[in-house]
Formats: sequence, structure tokens, C-alpha cells
Amino acid sequence: MVIGSKRTLVFALLLQFAASFSAHAQSCSVTSASGNYGSVDILAGGAVDTTSTFSVTCSGCALGCTVNACVQFNQGAPNSGSSVRSLGSGANTAIHELYTDSGRTQVWGSWGYGTTAYGSGGVSINLSLPLLGGPAQQTLTVYGRFLANQQATIPGTYVWSTTSPVVAYAAYLLTSPNCSSNPGTTTNAGSSPWTATIAGNCIVSTTPLNFGSASLLTSNIDGVGTISVKCTNTTPYSIGLDNGLHASGSQRRMQASSSFINYNLYTDAARTSAWTSTTSATTCTSGANTCVLGTGTALNQNVSVYGRVLPQTSPPAGTYADTIVVTVTF
Repeated sequence: MVIGSKRTLVFALLLQFAASFSAHAQSCSVTSASGNYGSVDILAGGAVDTTSTFSVTCSGCALGCTVNACVQFNQGAPNSGSSVRSLGSGANTAIHELYTDSGRTQVWGSWGYGTTAYGSGGVSINLSLPLLGGPAQQTLTVYGRFLANQQATIPGTYVWSTTSPVVAYAAYLLTSPNCSSNPGTTTNAGSSPWTATIAGNCIVSTTPLNFGSASLLTSNIDGVGTISVKCTNTTPYSIGLDNGLHASGSQRRMQASSSFINYNLYTDAARTSAWTSTTSATTCTSGANTCVLGTGTALNQNVSVYGRVLPQTSPPAGTYADTIVVTVTF
């Protein structure tokens, strides 16, 4: 009878201990992990990296315990049924990705606990809670990358929306739960948007216009130069030319020492529409004696500059030159 009594006592103590462990429920919270890629030079075509830090805090074990927290980032929105993370601006999208490492080789995904599954899972951490129910906290860093080679992306403010990070957590004494099979209780940050701003932009380059050599200026001498413009997709632009360094009023002139040669620039091969110094897109009418209009495609667009030296009194021999400033307004 005594032995049986002892066995009953031990069993009762085990039940009481287990009840004490579960009666003090653990709770965890996670802070927002918003990110900002800033202004992205989309025409440059390179990747843009940024980071965000956030914290997971757990508490509630009066006798001390360890909490396993499964930290996840879902696909977010918009996703349009695709297998990538996309930032959106209206109907337009751009691709970015989140990683667990600074080398950006391991995608930070989700097991699908309290959210949708993405990739091959997230990050598992263990927080050791002190006796008397004090909290334990761990700070983590998520590494974001706006992916390279997205030059055709249309300018705008792009946002990726998510309730991540989502944390599934469970306390344990001896063996840590497996994040691939034990969801535990879930909580999330509420909102952690990531943003990127793509501004309209243009890149311009030129090739010289060369009239060649001539002994006398008794007939028209023609030449052609090229302006190459690369503007962001759908960005309207205008190209204006100034009158050069040596103009007399609106007459463009090339100079050698103290002598000059008059010349004109045109927007058309027939050389009937003079290219003036107008630069405003609101006053520019393509081919109407002003400047040239275009719309960006994120590719180089070549525009010809048609030059002509009209018959005039032949100046002294020399190399005559002028410099024209090309203004692209967008």
C-alpha cells in the first residue's frame, strides 16, 4: 500500500508539472519589416539592394522555456499567379526578391503557416525565455534586391504589399519543433510594404556632323549627324538644338580664327524644316521648323541632324568648327 501510494504521488506531480507549463501560454510578436529601394535608375539596368531589420519577441513561460519561431515572408501582392515577388504601380509591375543572406543567394520564403507558401521555407530561430516569465527577443535582417535588367519598366511608384513577416511559434522543453511540419500559433506584422520609385529619365549621345572638305562654297554642301536618345519606356520627350557658340542672331556659324562659314540644321532630309533652338515639349511640333518629338522605349532611338552649308563667299582656308548643345526635355 505504501509503494502504491508513492507511485500515485509521482504520477500526480508529473500531471501538475505539465499543467503548470501549459497554463502559462507563450505569446510572440513581430515588428514590421518595410523596405525602400529609393530612386531606381532603371535605364542603368543594374540591381539595387537594400535591407530591413525587424524583431521577434516572445514571452510567457513562468518557469522558463525555449520557443521555436518559424519566421516567414509570403509572396505578397501583386503576384498575378506568377512565381516571383512583384512590386506594382497600377497595372505595371517590377520584380524584386527577399533573401536571408547578404550575398542574396537564399530566398526568404514561407512554409505556409498563417499565410501562403512561397519558395522552400523561411528561417527557424529559437528564443530562450528566462525564469519568471521575462521576454526574449531576436533581431533579424532581411536582404532585398530590385532585380537587374528591367529597363523596360514604366516610370512610377512601385509598392509590394504583405502582412509578412509571419511567425509560427511553439514552446518546447527538450526537442525543438520542426518548422516544416509544426506550425504552432501564428502572428504577423500587419503590414510591411516595400517601395521603389522609377523616375522618367533620358540618356543622350551624339556623333559629329562633318561637312568634309571644299575649295569653294559655290554650291550646297550637305552633311548628316546623329543624336541617340534612350528614354524610359512611354516617356515623351523633345529634342532641341541651340544656335551654337558662334551664331550671329539665329544664324549658326562655324569659325576658324576670325572668319566664319554660315550653315543651317534641319529636321528632315529634304532640308526644308529648320531645327531651331526651341526646347519645350509644349511648343515643339515635330517637323514644323522647331524640334523633334519622341516617346521613350528604353532603347536607343537615333535621330538624324541634317546640315547644309549654303553658297556664300568663300572664306580663307582653315578648319571651321562649331559646338551645338543638344537639349532633351522630358
